[in-house]
Amino acid sequence: MEAITPTEFLNVVNQTLEYAYSSVTIVGEVASFKVNQGKWVFFDLKDEESSVGCFMTLWSLRQPLEDGMKIMVRGVPKVTKWGKFSFTVTAVQPVGEGSLKKAYELLKKKLTAEGLFDAAKKRSLPEDLTRIGVISSTQAAGYADFIKILNARWGGMKVQVAHTQVQGLDAPDQIMRALQYFNERSEVQVIAILRGGGSADDLACFNDEALVRAVASSKIPVICGIGHEVDESLCDLACDIRASTPSNAAEMLTRDRTAEKAKLIRTMEQTGQRVLQEIGRVKAANNDKMQQMWQKLQRECTNLQKTLEQKQKMLKILNPENVLKQGYAIVAGTINPGSVVKITTFKNEIEAEIKKVKERK
Repeated sequence: MEAITPTEFLNVVNQTLEYAYSSVTIVGEVASFKVNQGKWVFFDLKDEESSVGCFMTLWSLRQPLEDGMKIMVRGVPKVTKWGKFSFTVTAVQPVGEGSLKKAYELLKKKLTAEGLFDAAKKRSLPEDLTRIGVISSTQAAGYADFIKILNARWGGMKVQVAHTQVQGLDAPDQIMRALQYFNERSEVQVIAILRGGGSADDLACFNDEALVRAVASSKIPVICGIGHEVDESLCDLACDIRASTPSNAAEMLTRDRTAEKAKLIRTMEQTGQRVLQEIGRVKAANNDKMQQMWQKLQRECTNLQKTLEQKQKMLKILNPENVLKQGYAIVAGTINPGSVVKITTFKNEIEAEIKKVKERK
């Protein structure tokens, strides 16, 4: 067999490792954590019997780490030019209640000191809200609850949805890309980030430093409805409006159709009472003056009646069920070739695959 050089040998070994293990996920305990030259991160990932040396760049470390923390890492194995085995890490996430809490507190302290969560930076919802961007998993129950309540309360909202993962190592980058997409296009008035309840490990992606900074720097106001009411993520602290759940986010973004109708009825009743009181007051006045007052009151009643009729027509038009009865459909999902979307008609719920997307002229 022909002899080869050390460099050639290491190249062959690394090619073999890359082919066999293009991406590996490992869970273990951090040991010997250190940062060199403000650029390079080194630590060992160990269990009861073994230890793996890990390397990554400081800029890609988006969760605070300390010795003793349990973490999940993803990366690729490699042999360095000095012949030392190393695991090059591309993504990190703490796991387990203790490690998650420690990482959360460390990052919260850091970002609070920077003023990232300051109340003075928060923006309120637009008053004429009609266009909403949603970042969520379209297969999740929390997303379904959000859409259901949104339509039931008011309807007529234009909703654009970016389907992303909402847990795991890939979720932060996917959510960040969706935020960037909505901000670059500027077609929505508010962005809603939604995720139903889950364990602390499930919600850990919303404590990713890069994602938290992206939420805080969004040009478009962001509302977060993540987990249950007792859950708190750093994205909740960074966003403009915090909702306790996805359902609560829908409630905060819409008016209640039933309540608005009741308000109109109360207004009419109160106006009627004022009319009767005014009639009683002017009975003693001369006939000419009473006639003028009566005509004025009739005009006011007519105007109020027209306003009520217009509001009732608007409520009827905005009822999504009436729109569906006319043959229209609601399409939910990501509008890209190959994506599967949900189509709701008056009588059916349909899942369909998008074959082609063409911009409307």
